[in-house]
Amino acid sequence: MAELGDAPEPGVQGGEMTPQRYIETRLAQYQGWYDGKATRMKAMHLRMRTVSVVGGALVPVFVNLDLGFARVTATVLSVVVVAAVSLESVYRYREQWKNYRSTEQLLGHERVYFEAKVGPYRDLGKREAFSVLVARVEKAIANENSATLNVMTLGGQVTNDLQQHGGGVPGARQESEAS
Repeated sequence: MAELGDAPEPGVQGGEMTPQRYIETRLAQYQGWYDGKATRMKAMHLRMRTVSVVGGALVPVFVNLDLGFARVTATVLSVVVVAAVSLESVYRYREQWKNYRSTEQLLGHERVYFEAKVGPYRDLGKREAFSVLVARVEKAIANENSATLNVMTLGGQVTNDLQQHGGGVPGARQESEAS
């Protein structure tokens, strides 16, 4: 079995994964992916909360209006609020946002620590430091995948994307697994 980071990589001379190539491809790719997912999950969370709060505040107003459309509007708003609150509890956008953002930040810290040779990388040789980087980054990715599955399972919903792609991993990981 190959050591971490020793797997042949297309386009890398001698089949050896270099620290720079790993950082530019795998680490940067995942960091960007987690950043995008965190941004989307935060936006969805804020949308759902906004719909819930504004809709919930407007329902009593329409209930107390003596106009023909007020009852229908209050009913529709009530349904929209219940749907928004229910969907938030199923999809858990807030928890996903936090998981993705914390993983993205962790990957960024690992990169800085590795490049500055501080923390767990201090006093290590180049190859040993690279092995530690790969192990720590891959562990962070695996932990996030597990946390996402846990959040989605607790919400009663594991999406097809999570089932098919092991936590919704970026395209290059899928390609490397298919190879």
